[in-house]
Amino acid sequence: MENVTTVNEFLLLGLTSVQGLQPFFFVIFLIIYLINLVGNGAILVVVILESKLHSPMYFFLGNLSCLDICYSSVTLPKVLINLLSTRKAISFLGCITQLHFFHFLGSTESILLAIMAFDRFVAICNPLRYAVIMNPQMCILLAVVAWFTSFFYALMHSVMTARLNFCRPQKLNHFFCDVKPLLELACSNTLLNQWLLSVVTGSISMGAFFLTLLSYFYIIGFLLFKNQSCRILHKALSTCASHFTVVCLFYGPVGFTYIRPASATSMIQDRMVAITYSAVTPVLNPLIYTLRNKEVMLALKKIFVRKLFKDCQQHHRD
Repeated sequence: MENVTTVNEFLLLGLTSVQGLQPFFFVIFLIIYLINLVGNGAILVVVILESKLHSPMYFFLGNLSCLDICYSSVTLPKVLINLLSTRKAISFLGCITQLHFFHFLGSTESILLAIMAFDRFVAICNPLRYAVIMNPQMCILLAVVAWFTSFFYALMHSVMTARLNFCRPQKLNHFFCDVKPLLELACSNTLLNQWLLSVVTGSISMGAFFLTLLSYFYIIGFLLFKNQSCRILHKALSTCASHFTVVCLFYGPVGFTYIRPASATSMIQDRMVAITYSAVTPVLNPLIYTLRNKEVMLALKKIFVRKLFKDCQQHHRD
């Protein structure tokens, strides 16, 4: 009989066991996190303040920026704390909470990317009815469906994982709490948990990915078969290119991690891949969208100049 015990906390093994590398990783992840906060925060502020960006495309972009800030905040602050700590512990409740919000926000992002692809499909393939189809009520409804569906999906994982019995030692082979490394510590039967992880998570992520690809195939097919000019085709594809880049960066690591069955040998690979979708991708999103989007860049400059002008006026008054 295995030593089953009431779990109060888990010990995170972290990114590296080499003490000399931990300050280096701390600086790198701190920079990544700050860029994420500033970059996505700037997009969120611009989308809210600039009236010209009050359209469905930028409404969903604002949602994505908010998601990326929250997504990184679920894992990176704890990673930074642990890189400076000798005892890298997380409470059982904190672990399950982290797991819940990580899957909640990740699932929301996958559905949101599919909605953004559908928005581009309607805008390009049916422009005359775009304002009718993607009206404000429909945009809010789609966003609410994405957030609520993902919340209950994540609740399934957090409840099912919390009900497991765990064995000593509670050393988690990861830098944050996720389902697969927790299943490695479980003494009870995890067959249902693994099935839910592979089938349900795979269905949501791959279903959203398929709908995203389908939208782009329709866009490309519509533009090619309608014999549009090269200029219009280039402009449309340029608009979609940034979105499709984000999709590839998000779904590649997620598919690699969650569709494969859990195993001890895969944990190291999963840990490295997790860095991509939990830290790197949220940072790249604002860079990709702002560098390739003239409207966002112009709005950023406009707000910056306006703020500078107000500061100068205030300085002269003083």
